[in-house]
Amino acid sequence: MHIIPIKNIPLINPGDDLAAIIIRAFQDNGVSLRKNDIVAITSKIVSKADGRMVNLSQIEPSSEAVDLAEKTAKDPRFVELVLRESRSVLRYKPGALVVEHRCGFVCANAGIDHSNVNVQDGNPEDWVLLLPANPDQSAREIRTRLERHYGVEIGVAIIDSHGRAWRMGTVGTAIGISGVPGLVDMRGMKDISGYHLRITEVGIADELAAAASLVMGQAAERIPVVLVRDFPYQLRESSAQELLRPRDQDMFR
Repeated sequence: MHIIPIKNIPLINPGDDLAAIIIRAFQDNGVSLRKNDIVAITSKIVSKADGRMVNLSQIEPSSEAVDLAEKTAKDPRFVELVLRESRSVLRYKPGALVVEHRCGFVCANAGIDHSNVNVQDGNPEDWVLLLPANPDQSAREIRTRLERHYGVEIGVAIIDSHGRAWRMGTVGTAIGISGVPGLVDMRGMKDISGYHLRITEVGIADELAAAASLVMGQAAERIPVVLVRDFPYQLRESSAQELLRPRDQDMFR
């Protein structure tokens, strides 16, 4: 499998035609999409194009947000945004706030981020970036544009960096997919000893996201898009929802 960084993508602003910018970047990098290629895109540039930047100075925190901010030692305005983007609060302590996002996945701070917002006006500390409103839909729309332009079937994955309850550090995670399998069910397949696998389901979209994240980086690398070629699994229609563990199977809740 090859992971190819797409360089020289400009800083994205609200209202930008992200699909057109990606196509132009492919041309500048001498890359043309082939059948079964996958385009992995950081959620940040999708959010920026969708205008998901918010200035905290314009947020009036609710009493619930003020109370939770005291318990977590966070800005009440920031906590108010977290609550608006969440279905429920799952865990909190000073410095940590874990929620179920509106899209169903569990993450810290509803995925709201201060880094790489790149605003021109006001105090940079006041600006935050929300996750895309519907990452699966965003993946489908970008995929449709790219397939129409190149005339081949591809996949698109929108990824974000998430922490995990049981390990340190963040990893790339798929929050929106189109044409990329979320899970690969290997139950019933034989291992090298002839044993039939009984419970093995691989979160292949998250493995893809983690690999892409290695190339994208986390700071000032400015590689928000990578091309994944020769992906070792068959592409299919899917949704990031298939990666979510059902509540009745979630022992951590």
